[in-house]
Amino acid sequence: MPRRHQDWSSQAERDLDAAGNSLGHGNYEWAAFQAQQAAEKALKAVLLFFNREERYHSIVQLLNEVQKFAEVPKPLAEAARELDRHYIQTRYPNGFAEGYPAQYYDEKLANECVSHARNIIEFANRTIA
Repeated sequence: MPRRHQDWSSQAERDLDAAGNSLGHGNYEWAAFQAQQAAEKALKAVLLFFNREERYHSIVQLLNEVQKFAEVPKPLAEAARELDRHYIQTRYPNGFAEGYPAQYYDEKLANECVSHARNIIEFANRTIA
């Protein structure tokens, strides 16, 4: 069976790049979602490196699983909690009482999400290096 962790890691990097592109075009809700996806895929890469495969999408849960194999810096737990908030709400109008996702996202929030994802990816890359 091929070791797929490199594929997941590469896709995480592309998702982070896409988040930056969305940010630059003012698509802040998509930047936040793509940041969440980048972090999720980076952590799945770590787990695959250690021969574990998880199918859920919670970054908090994935980070808890990674903790079994590597010491996770405390700030990443906060980053995981923040990014998990953007898995559904960024994409569906019914995530809010009224309006649609783009009305609730701004450049500051999107930048924070991209920064959190970058930190998680850097951690993941160090872990599987």
